[in-house]
Amino acid sequence: MAETYLVEPDIDFINDVAALGGGDLKKCFQCATCSVVCKLSPEENPFPRKEMIWAQWGLRDKLMKDPDVWMCYNCNDCSVHCPREAKPGEVLAAVRNYSFMDYAFPKFMGKALSQAKYLPLLFGFPIILLLLVLGTSDLPDGPILFREFLPYVYVDAAAAIFTVLVLTAIIVGVRRFWANLKEGSPGTQAGSVSMVEFVKSSILPVVIRVLKQEKFADCEANSIRYYGHLGIFYGFMLCFITTSIVAGCIWLEMVFPQWEDFLLPPWSLFSVVKVLGNAGGLAIVAGCTIVLYNRYANKEKAGAFTYQDALFTWVVLLVAITGLVTQFARMTDIALVAYLVYGIHLVLVFFLLAYLPYSKFMHMVFRFVALVYAESIGRSGKPLS
Repeated sequence: MAETYLVEPDIDFINDVAALGGGDLKKCFQCATCSVVCKLSPEENPFPRKEMIWAQWGLRDKLMKDPDVWMCYNCNDCSVHCPREAKPGEVLAAVRNYSFMDYAFPKFMGKALSQAKYLPLLFGFPIILLLLVLGTSDLPDGPILFREFLPYVYVDAAAAIFTVLVLTAIIVGVRRFWANLKEGSPGTQAGSVSMVEFVKSSILPVVIRVLKQEKFADCEANSIRYYGHLGIFYGFMLCFITTSIVAGCIWLEMVFPQWEDFLLPPWSLFSVVKVLGNAGGLAIVAGCTIVLYNRYANKEKAGAFTYQDALFTWVVLLVAITGLVTQFARMTDIALVAYLVYGIHLVLVFFLLAYLPYSKFMHMVFRFVALVYAESIGRSGKPLS
């Protein structure tokens, strides 16, 4: 006899999914076209048909424990071919957006990053923090040096404090997410194999796929997203390398102050730091421009551009633009312009990184974790042919 399952719809969850971009989920009449056309959907127990049922019924717990929600890359092939325009891709994207709030630690931060009314407060905090650090002192005299405007000791202190807070929030969220995945899709995974074997069999294959961004290349209806994500992903990689080099130089200067002129900026435009940083910034600008153009000019295939999507994309773009402009603003020798642009850049960087565990940025973490889990239980399987 089949096991009885009592459906207890979570009406609030249904409304939240609708508000986060899945407003057409009730149009679905379970024809399964979405699962058939999706190139990423496994042959066994394919998605997103079952996820559409669960979303319609308000089965929040099942969706929060479902790795398949994260195997979807929102290429929108399913939405384009949906005869009822139920837009399954957008529904799964809305469920992922809900996850940022559900796993947020503390919870109120997840809510704050999901609603526009909190935006003044979110930007106001780093602005006030910066003004308090700067105090009422006048702009530094002499050559424009950003370390004179805002000493590195303050930047390092803030970075250390918020890195601990951000990592704590990420770890708490990931632990909850992993536990839910294990409960919802149990199978052979970490714990039954050695850590070395787990890394080799489950983590490395996912890392390679992420580096190639190959799943985006499988999309047909919205293939331009592949190039946008390539630019943003590798732009971030280059900027991370650049930031790491700069931080290393600052720390070295503390130990060897006699090397100050060599280790600390400003550097030549043709230095390794500048070349890598500018290349990364330009790649991010190009990637974000593609994403924004696609979202605004290709709405039918690109899908809904939700508040969380738009906020993340625009902040990333503005971080890259202000970073590129800052170096040229310094060359103008107009202190007010240079330090103002630099201050705006710092506020945007703070917004992007300090709020990482609660924004669309977190989708990279959750997707990676879900893909690793799916790989560990053999869920990544062969797609439909």
